[in-house]
Amino acid sequence: MKIIRSKDELRTLRRSWIFKGERVAVVPTMGALHAGHLSLVEAAKTRADRVIVTIFVNPKQFNNPDDLDGYPRTEEDDAAKLAPYNIDALYAPTPDQIYPEGFATNVRVSGLTEDLEGAHRPGHFDGVATVVSKLFLQSRADVACFGEKDYQQMLLVRRLSTDLDIETEVIGCPTVREDDGLAMSSRNMRLSLEERAIAPVLKSEMDRAASAIRRGADIRVTLDSAKQQIKNAGFDAVEYLELRDAETLAPVTDRSRPARLLVAAMLGDVRLIDNIEV
Repeated sequence: MKIIRSKDELRTLRRSWIFKGERVAVVPTMGALHAGHLSLVEAAKTRADRVIVTIFVNPKQFNNPDDLDGYPRTEEDDAAKLAPYNIDALYAPTPDQIYPEGFATNVRVSGLTEDLEGAHRPGHFDGVATVVSKLFLQSRADVACFGEKDYQQMLLVRRLSTDLDIETEVIGCPTVREDDGLAMSSRNMRLSLEERAIAPVLKSEMDRAASAIRRGADIRVTLDSAKQQIKNAGFDAVEYLELRDAETLAPVTDRSRPARLLVAAMLGDVRLIDNIEV
C-alpha cells in the first residue's frame, strides 16, 4: 500500500493503471476508520482492479470550528486497519493539494441540499460537493463507494457526478450496524456508557414507525409519536424525523414510490444520524 501525499504522484500512479487497462475505485473518507468504512473498501475491491482510499479532514464541510478541531486524526491506526485489505494506495493529501493558495471555487448542488442536513448544517454540503469533485478529478476513478448511512450526501455526490460529466460511477453501500442496531460512526466513540445504552432506541423507533407506515398508518401521527418516544428514552432533541422520496428527498405524497425514513437527534453533545428504507 503506497501512501501518497501529492496529486501529481497520484496521477502518475493512475496513468500507469490506465495504460494497463485496469479499473480503479476510490473510497473517500475523513479517517477515523471503522467497520463501516472497511465495508466500503471490500465493496470497492469487488468492483475494480485497483483501490484508492482517501483520508482528508475537509475544513470546508465543518460549520462549527470546534467540530473541526476535535475531529480525530488517526492516520497511523487507519493505515494499520487498511493493511489486511491490500489496497493499492492511501491518498492522504496535504491541505495545499486540495485547496492551494488562491483557491476560489465552490461547488453547490441545488435541490437536494437545502433541507434535512442542509438546514441544520449551513455550508456543509457545499464543502462535501467541492472536496468530492476534487477527489474524483484527481483520482479519475471509474467507481466510488459511499455508505448509505449518509444518504443525503450519497444522493448529492451521485447528482454532481452526473451533472458535471465526471466519469465516476457512485455506488451506495448498505449501512453497517452494531449488534444492537446503532449505525456505525466515528461519533459513537464520544458517547458515554449511559448514552451508548440509549442510542439504539433511534433505530428501534425508526423500525417501529416504518412498520406502521407500511401498514397504512398516518405518516405525520406516526412520526410525531416516534419523536416523542425517542425523547422519552433520553435523547435531548430530535432535529428531524422525516419520510422522504428515496430519489428526490421530496416529502412523500405517493406511497407506491420507494421512500426513506431519515433522522437526526442529539444525545448529550453527540449528533447522531440514521436512515432506513421504507
